[in-house]
Amino acid sequence: MAQRSQSVLKKKRRGSRRGPVRLRVSHTPKLGRYIDSMTRQTYFVRVIFLLVVLWLLFAAGLFLAERGADGASISTYGQALYWGVAALSTAGIADTPVSGVAQVIGGTWIIIGSTIFFGTIVASITGYFMRPVQRPARQIVDTIEYNLEHLDDLSVDELELLKKTTDGLIVHMESLKRRGKPEPA
Repeated sequence: MAQRSQSVLKKKRRGSRRGPVRLRVSHTPKLGRYIDSMTRQTYFVRVIFLLVVLWLLFAAGLFLAERGADGASISTYGQALYWGVAALSTAGIADTPVSGVAQVIGGTWIIIGSTIFFGTIVASITGYFMRPVQRPARQIVDTIEYNLEHLDDLSVDELELLKKTTDGLIVHMESLKRRGKPEPA
């Protein structure tokens, strides 16, 4: 029965002018592409990793500084970690450290952590939208132009490679013209 279904399907496809039926798999949503591009082309992931390491270190320093202080509300490392997140979020719900050393550590964490966190977000988004968008063809042309400007510095092998690349581009351009496609900008 399965063979019969396949042969009927083949017959229907042969008679169809549109060709075989193909399922179109949806592409990655724009947000997914943006996040993927941002993480590959910016320092976002590395800076967030640095921020986590600093958070763990500052929380440890705060815990050690508060551990023996009278009236300290931060008595465990978990509470110090929570304090680090609450202080970084600038929500104002973090307990205030009691000892002077802990206050210096906490104040330093708030300034450094907030600067890194919010600076990274702003810089990553700005960098993503401000980077020049170049087509691969434009990059090839730029490379060839650069090599042409520095012909005296190139070896014979590099000049041969440049010639082959240029010849290949000319052949490709001529084939595009024959097919009536516009030249890439």
